[in-house]
Amino acid sequence: MIMHIPTYREHLCVRPSGRRRERGFTITETMLAVAVLAILVGLAAPGFREIILSQAVKTASFDLFSNLVAARSEAITRNTTVTVTPSGGNWANGWTITDSTGDVVRQQDQFAQVLIAGPGAITFNSAGRLTTGSTSISLMANGGKAPHNRCIEINLGGRPAAKKGACI
Repeated sequence: MIMHIPTYREHLCVRPSGRRRERGFTITETMLAVAVLAILVGLAAPGFREIILSQAVKTASFDLFSNLVAARSEAITRNTTVTVTPSGGNWANGWTITDSTGDVVRQQDQFAQVLIAGPGAITFNSAGRLTTGSTSISLMANGGKAPHNRCIEINLGGRPAAKKGACI
């Protein structure tokens, strides 16, 4: 009589009782994996919120900086005064750049997670200089544990400079 010796594959797929081995995960293994994933997400979520707030302040400061540079450039190009005014008197609601005839040069939408404090308006003359003294605009996150501050200072020459941290 010839004895059949199972191959390696047959050995893995056949249980001693003769039934084929089932593939996949058990409900216990799946629940354990989901529980570990939930714990990891719970630990990472607070830090992720701080990253989002920090990035919102950076984005708002970059947008404001680039719009101030554009307003100064338009004042020189058009040889007229150009004014940057906050929408509704609040910089966080956005701002509008207009020339001396009232034509809108640019408009910026609001920033929901950022508080912005600055003067009532910023006006550049035809030489690109500020019509008033030097000024600064402060940006900070609305909420969050860590202070996420940025400052944009505009000198008398009309050149803005952005820096990390609060305005002095």
